[in-house]
Amino acid sequence: MHKPNITMACVVHCKGKFLFVEEIEHGKRTLNQPAGHLEKGETLLQGASRELAEETGINAQMQHLVKIYQWHAPRSNTDFLRFTFALELEDWVEAKPQDTDITRGLWLTLDEFNEFIRQEGQCARSPLVIQSIHDYLRGEYYPLELLCAFS
Repeated sequence: MHKPNITMACVVHCKGKFLFVEEIEHGKRTLNQPAGHLEKGETLLQGASRELAEETGINAQMQHLVKIYQWHAPRSNTDFLRFTFALELEDWVEAKPQDTDITRGLWLTLDEFNEFIRQEGQCARSPLVIQSIHDYLRGEYYPLELLCAFS
């Protein structure tokens, strides 16, 4: 039986900018949404909120489900199911990463993000980063009630 990795990510938006977290991966400055793996005993929503807090210092509840993405990462030969959520903030909050793998948080417009990843030695963590933003901007998100956790 095949068991893909389950991850959660959060598109955080405020006043035309998105919050990204930067980490160094394979020698490159890499941008991602706050994201990480589901841990044993937690729901998808709990995991998404935990990852947001660990990677940015922001304690907030998810507001929408953007999409569920299935992706095969060719470099690691790993399959992922990524549950991407959305959170709209009224004011920018300084990111204060608790996770030592995160070098900083950046509030960027879509154009600034694209400029960042075009530069030598910099990239997006995966194609799901930009796809999630495009889906969010198109209004392709859904109520959290689509998810149901049983114990």
